[in-house]
Amino acid sequence: MALTQERKQELIQEHKNHDTDTGSPEVQVAILTQNIINLTDHLRTHKKDHHSRRGLLKMVGQRRKLLAYVKKNDVARYSALIAKLGLRR
Repeated sequence: MALTQERKQELIQEHKNHDTDTGSPEVQVAILTQNIINLTDHLRTHKKDHHSRRGLLKMVGQRRKLLAYVKKNDVARYSALIAKLGLRR
């Protein structure tokens, strides 16, 4: 259910801005998106798992805040990130 270290490193490599970048908003949004996808699949089979549903809602809220921050500072980066992750279809 949780992200493996290898998958997390792959996401960081795909979305980093420079060599030592591990915490930029793009990386954080990519990791949150992967966690949201995994948790959504979990909740499809375990419909009554309300504790995990709360965690999912917290992650979605955190991702929205990060995306709003990126959009406020640089619209080009925002639109590139949305297109790369496949959000807001």
